[in-house]
Amino acid sequence: MADVLPLVEARLRSALGEPDARAAVTFLGTDRIEVLRFQEGDIVRYATLGMSAQPMSDPTAALADPVKGPRAELILSVRGGLADTDKALRPLAVLGASPQVEGVVVAPGASLDIGEPLWPGAPFTSVLVAEPGGLVEDLELDEPLDPVRFLPLLPMTPNEAAWKRVHGAQALQERWLTNGTDLRDPSRKSVPLD
Repeated sequence: MADVLPLVEARLRSALGEPDARAAVTFLGTDRIEVLRFQEGDIVRYATLGMSAQPMSDPTAALADPVKGPRAELILSVRGGLADTDKALRPLAVLGASPQVEGVVVAPGASLDIGEPLWPGAPFTSVLVAEPGGLVEDLELDEPLDPVRFLPLLPMTPNEAAWKRVHGAQALQERWLTNGTDLRDPSRKSVPLD
């Protein structure tokens, strides 16, 4: 079985350019998760590398399938220089390790709660997992492996996360769109929710 991670890193580099920084975090009982930083103009992108090494498995399954199952990496895009967003590396690594640690399947529409600000002073403690395919195309792997999907993360304020739980991801995204919300602004306020 080919090692997936060099292919994933090559796809990230072809889509986003050369990373200008990388950090690695290892949690007890899990594989290492790296976070790569890419800069393009005033946009800084952070991408996990390591989450896709193993397929995500249904937490209710008796045994995890070592081959079949969805694979993903996470990408967070923010405007650089407005906040200390490099401190988001550890929370992103925690989210990248969550399928191994908590047995969750990360998919579009899901909320991932960090339980603390995404970076110091951030108004966000959770993220909405968005649809893949826009920034980095899916990476097809040899059968029987599922493709690796690159899932954008959209930071949510606590009020937005609570509203999303009631009304759903689609309704929150429509609210952001209607209000012209700059989801890359690291210090933006909550969208009007009344």
